[in-house]
Amino acid sequence: MTTKEFNEYVKTRKALNTGEIHRFMDAMSNEARRITFLLNTAYRTPDEVRGLLSELFGYQVPSSLRVFPPFYADYGKNITVGENVFINACCHFQDHGGVTIGDGCQIGHNVVFATLNHGLAPEDRKTTYPAPIVLGKNVWVGSNATILQGVTIGDNAVIGAGAVVTKDVAANTIVGGVPARFIKMIEE
Repeated sequence: MTTKEFNEYVKTRKALNTGEIHRFMDAMSNEARRITFLLNTAYRTPDEVRGLLSELFGYQVPSSLRVFPPFYADYGKNITVGENVFINACCHFQDHGGVTIGDGCQIGHNVVFATLNHGLAPEDRKTTYPAPIVLGKNVWVGSNATILQGVTIGDNAVIGAGAVVTKDVAANTIVGGVPARFIKMIEE
């Protein structure tokens, strides 16, 4: 299985439950850990950080991307970031299902992006199901927030610190809480 084949397969949101898929995911997770260990175990200049992230993501990241390590990913090859994105320290990207971060997004400390979920029935708990997370432009995600699989966050939205986002968030809104709920509109 290739990265391209896997990334196309997860778009179907079908179960990740074959031996071939599990072997691929294990190999890619080992590769992601190798790169993130390099990233996280010594001081790196911003250019060095972007270089390691380019290796992890599998493409040249924008020169305007700013990430404060440590940074964690368990796949890496299904993360897309736009221009002028900032990701603060200790963020976790479970990106098998895909994470897209639009231009101008600000991601706080300890934010978790979780694109996989397990089956609910006891006999299906070992099976994972992918779904993408998509952030529009200029989204601000507060510290310690968790964004769950299949969530789309509209342009200019704000996710309050500590929120657990389980459903789509409309553009120009503020949400917070567990689970995250509408707080108010952002006035221009």
